[in-house]
Amino acid sequence: MPRPCLIPTRLPQTKWLLRLSVLLAWLPCGPGLMAADLSAEVRTALQKGVAFFYAKAASHGGYVYRYSADFSLREAEGIPDADTIWIQPPGTPAVGLAMLAAHQCSGDALALKASVEAAQALARTQLASGGWDYSGHFSAALRSKKQYRLSAEGKALPIPRSEDGESGWHVWRRQDKANASTFDDDVSQAATRLLLRVDQVLEGKHAEIHQAAEAALQAILLTQYPNGGWSANFDAMPAAAPPASRYPLLPASFPAAWSRTWTKDFSGCYVLNDNSHATLMATLLLAWQLRGDERCLAAAKRAGDFLKRAQLPSPQPAWAQQYDAAMQPVWSRAFEPPAITGRESQSAMWALLRLASQCGDRGYLEPLRSAMPYLRRITLPSGKLARFYELQSNRPLFFERGKGGKGFVLTDSDKRASSNYGWYWDSELDAMADAMRRIEQGQAISLPLCPEESQAAAPDEAEVRQILAAQDGQGAWAATDEQRGWIRDGQGKKTRPKGGVIHSEDFNRNILRLCQYLSASSRRQ
Repeated sequence: MPRPCLIPTRLPQTKWLLRLSVLLAWLPCGPGLMAADLSAEVRTALQKGVAFFYAKAASHGGYVYRYSADFSLREAEGIPDADTIWIQPPGTPAVGLAMLAAHQCSGDALALKASVEAAQALARTQLASGGWDYSGHFSAALRSKKQYRLSAEGKALPIPRSEDGESGWHVWRRQDKANASTFDDDVSQAATRLLLRVDQVLEGKHAEIHQAAEAALQAILLTQYPNGGWSANFDAMPAAAPPASRYPLLPASFPAAWSRTWTKDFSGCYVLNDNSHATLMATLLLAWQLRGDERCLAAAKRAGDFLKRAQLPSPQPAWAQQYDAAMQPVWSRAFEPPAITGRESQSAMWALLRLASQCGDRGYLEPLRSAMPYLRRITLPSGKLARFYELQSNRPLFFERGKGGKGFVLTDSDKRASSNYGWYWDSELDAMADAMRRIEQGQAISLPLCPEESQAAAPDEAEVRQILAAQDGQGAWAATDEQRGWIRDGQGKKTRPKGGVIHSEDFNRNILRLCQYLSASSRRQ
């Protein structure tokens, strides 16, 4: 089965140099020569962009979120030191995937080197539990506080086991911080995907990368519950999957009552929050595509079965962010209540569509037949879905800051909603309905598996020239606008550095978009 292409989200339209359009108007060449010339420019831009970012931004092969133009300042979720890399996208895995795409579409040897070093950085920051924390460390002081699989030099370290040998949320919720891996925010999943892709390119011959990919897949498989779900965190490499005797297969149901204030009990055994379940399914399907590993396909199907069970019954046939072991919605963080969720419900539906298209089982479309009309009924007049709808009533829910700006208070009004969260999400129901119709008609469709992929069409010439015009002479794309041209210094204070701010997110998007253009141009020739 063919490997899916790496395709980014569409780059927003920006103005580009008028002089360039005037120049193009009188160039004495036909469309074919112009396309060939543009492809040559794109290859040059890719080479410059890769060389600059690799030389200036990489630390131990890894990356963070943002850099001042002179690279004296670095920022991610906090202020990382020079020996800390960020695993959570758009950090190291996302940059590594962009580098790999640049190599695969242009043959750039330096891009391959950068992607291999990014994968090796992930191997050396992989925890003994088999996954990753949000960040990874290479300084001796910070590494001593974590239980990594390998030393900073790549040598194997002793791997601890859980105290009682059992696995499941009843063990992992104790959270050994030194060994706690997370599936939140696509952290361990994105790292696994980069390792899988690089391992395939290297034909399994890089021992560190190959073994890290094996350990990561093992962790995903062994932390899956019998019903196909996963917890958000785990702090040991399980000897065996969680037992069905403790985690039975149950359908989702509504709680008889739920607290309107945060319970702080973290009883959320099965988690969909921030699309973690969907990205785990995508990672397993990718492993199946690249390796033909039937264990991964079987696990992806179990994950699809979980989504079928996790769909709440009528009159609200959609999904919650997380469930307890009895399969009832429960609190997560202080601003994430037991509720129907617009975002994660759509993510669950896309995951089922992808699974159905990949394995040919239309039974995975069944939950959409009730979920889709229900979500249409509760779509807001703005055309968006609320992040949260109250159980039973369908009333949109929000949170505002408590007294003195501390804590969160549940409310049904968005007038004073806190700014730390996305309370509304675009409806994707029309696109899902179209995909479902085509699958039911037996059409072969290609749905993007992972966040680094998209259904967006290849960029046209105008968009490509915008990207090229925005790249400076060094090969950087720097933001200087009011919204994105600032970064925090070592004391956490916002500052606007001379030359602007270089975002890994922009690098990833622009590199992948240019790669998509080259791939489309090659197919047309």
